[in-house]
Amino acid sequence: MTKQTEQPQTKTVDNKSVVSPENENNGNEKIVSRRSFIKSTALAGAGAAAMLKTESTEAHQADATDIKIPEEIPRTLAEAVKPANFPMSGAEVFAKFMSDEGVAGFFCCPGNYNMINAIAAEGIPSYGGRCEGNMTSAADGFSRVTGEVAATSGTEGPGFTNMIMNIGAANSSRTPLLVIASNKTIGEDDTEHGIQTAYQQSQTDGLKKWGKRLITPNRIYEYAAYAFRQLKTGIPKPVHLDFPGEISRARFEEPGELQYYYDKTRYRTESKAHPNPADITRAVEMIQRAERPMIVASTGVFYDKAWEALLRVAEKNDIAVTESAPMRGHFSDGHELSASTGLDAVRSADLVILVGQYCMPSIGEFAFGPDAKWIRIDPDATDIGRNVPIDLGIVSSEKAALEALEDALPSRNRQSWRDELAAARKIFDDQSDDYYKLGLKYSAETESIHPAVIGKHLHDFLYEGDIAPDQTTVVSGGYGIGRYTRRYLRAFRPGQICNGAYQYGAIGPDIGYAVGVGAAVQNGVGPQAPYKGAPIVGVTGDAGAAYSIMEFETLGKYRIPAIMIVYNNNAWGVWTSGGGRGAVRAQHMYLFQENLRYEKIVEALGCNGEYVTSPEQMTPALERSYKLASEEGISTLINCQGKKEFWTNQYPPSMPRHFAPGALAYYK
Repeated sequence: MTKQTEQPQTKTVDNKSVVSPENENNGNEKIVSRRSFIKSTALAGAGAAAMLKTESTEAHQADATDIKIPEEIPRTLAEAVKPANFPMSGAEVFAKFMSDEGVAGFFCCPGNYNMINAIAAEGIPSYGGRCEGNMTSAADGFSRVTGEVAATSGTEGPGFTNMIMNIGAANSSRTPLLVIASNKTIGEDDTEHGIQTAYQQSQTDGLKKWGKRLITPNRIYEYAAYAFRQLKTGIPKPVHLDFPGEISRARFEEPGELQYYYDKTRYRTESKAHPNPADITRAVEMIQRAERPMIVASTGVFYDKAWEALLRVAEKNDIAVTESAPMRGHFSDGHELSASTGLDAVRSADLVILVGQYCMPSIGEFAFGPDAKWIRIDPDATDIGRNVPIDLGIVSSEKAALEALEDALPSRNRQSWRDELAAARKIFDDQSDDYYKLGLKYSAETESIHPAVIGKHLHDFLYEGDIAPDQTTVVSGGYGIGRYTRRYLRAFRPGQICNGAYQYGAIGPDIGYAVGVGAAVQNGVGPQAPYKGAPIVGVTGDAGAAYSIMEFETLGKYRIPAIMIVYNNNAWGVWTSGGGRGAVRAQHMYLFQENLRYEKIVEALGCNGEYVTSPEQMTPALERSYKLASEEGISTLINCQGKKEFWTNQYPPSMPRHFAPGALAYYK
C-alpha cells in the first residue's frame, strides 16, 4: 500500500462533484487542520453547541497532548516493497504465492507474526486493526465491493475464536475470504503449553469451503495451490489454513525443495462452464411465453463480472431485473427495467430467472406469486433444485449463460411490463415519502430524529445534491435502522452497496466492514477504481456499534475517509419482543442508558463526532462530515438520537417488514 501524501480534490463529472485522487491545489480553497476546521465550521449547524468549548476548556486542551499519527506509520507505509527470493521461509513462500495470485487486501491484528510480516513485506496492501473479528469483516467487506480475494489473519486461541462470527458471515455471503491462522507448533500437540488449540479446522466446520492444517513443510506450495483453486473457481466461500510454527519458520534454499512447485496456469484453470444449447433453447421458449419475466441478479453476477451481459439481455428482451446479494449495483436502480424498488411488480412476475443465487431462499421467502415458473442458472449442478422446485436448471457460469441468452433471444418490447415497473416504483417512492412525513411529525413530537428522516436526508445528500449519484459506496448495516435506510439507499453501479447483514445477520460488524470497503475505495480496486479516494458512508445501530466502534481508530490511523451513521435509540431492536409471562420483568436486559454519546468515543480515537437530535441538524452534519473526509481524510461518526418507542405501534409503521428480493432485502 502506498502512502497517501495528498488529499483528494473534487472534480466535475456529468455536472456532479466527485472526488479525484490527486490534489491539484489551486490556492482557492485553504486546507485547514482538523481542530481549526471543526472550530470554524461548528456554527454552521444546529448541533454546534455540542461541539463548542469554553475558553478554559480550550486552554486545558492546549496543554494536553494532541492525538497524532506516529511517524512510524507513514514511514513504514512508504517503505519500498521487499519481494522474497530464495532462500525463503515458509511464511515468505506463502506470501509470495498470495502476491502472485493478486490478493488485493490483507486485514489483521498483531499476532501470527511470521505470516503477517512476510505478507506486508511482499507489498500486499495491509491493514492492522483493533479486533480480529472486525478485521475479518473488513476483509469480507473489501471482497464484497471489489470481487477480489482478500485475506485475514488470527492467532490461536482467543484471537481465532473472536473471528468465528465474522467468518460465518463471510461464508453465508459466499465471500472468497482467505483465513490465515497461526497454530503454535506441532511439537506442542497434546500438551497444555500456552494457549495451544491445535485443531482449528473443526472450529470452522460448516463455515468454509475448504481448510487444512499444514504439517509438512515442503508441501506448503502444494496446499497454497489447493487453497487458491478453491478461492478462484466454482462457488466462492472462505478457505481456512492454519500454520504451525514449524511451517511458517521452515527454510527453503531453492525451489526444488518445495513439492508441487508449478505456475498458477498449471495448478488451476480460468475456464468456466458453458450452458447446454438445448437448455438455452428451452429458456428462450419460456421467456418468450412469459408476459412479465424477471431476473434475480445475485452474488454470481457480481463475482463473474457479468453485469454488462446482464444489462444487454434485459434490454434486448425487456426483462425486469431485481437484485439479491451481499452487494448491490450490478444492475442500476436508475434503469427503467429495475424492480429492486418495484415491490408490487415482483409479486406479479410470471417467470423468475435466478442468476447466481448462491444462497437459495426457501418457498415463501421470495415474494413471487405461487404460479410463477422458475429458471435457475448456477455453476453448481448439485445445488439446483434445493429449497425451491425449479422448472429449468442451467449449469453454467453466469456470464456465459447470459451471453448465450443474449445471442439466442429475439428483440422484444414489453411496454406494458415497463409501465407496470414504473408504477410499482412510484408506489414504493410515494410510500417512502409518506414514511418521511410521518418521521418529521414523530421527530417534532419527541424532540429526536426518526429513522425515516435519517434515510431521506441521506438519500437527498448522496443522490440529489452536488455528489455524483454513482460515486459513494455505502455499508448498509443495522437492524431496525436498516429497514428504513435500505428504502432510501440506491445503487447505480457494481459494488456501490455492501449489504452487511446478508443472510447470517452477524451483530455489529458494520464499522469493520467500513474499514474494508473504505480501503477498497481508497486503493481503487476493481469496480471502485473510478471513485478512488472518495469518502464512503456506513449505517449501523447503537447495539451494533459496540462491537466495532474501536475500528474508528483504524480508520483514523490510515486516514480512510468514512462517515458512519449510528442510530441511537437507547435499546436493542428487540426490546418489545417476547410477549407473555416474564416479558416485562425481563425488559431491563434489552435497554441501554439513554442519550449515550457515541460520537465522543470516536473523538477520543482521533476522529470527528457529530450529535444529531433533530431533522434540521442532519444534512448540515452530513455536509461537515463529507467536507472533512474529502479534504483531510478524517472519519466522522454521526450519532443520531432516536427513541426506542419508534419500534412500537405507537408510531406506525413501527419497524417495517423486510421484503425480498430487492432493495429492502435483509437476509437474501
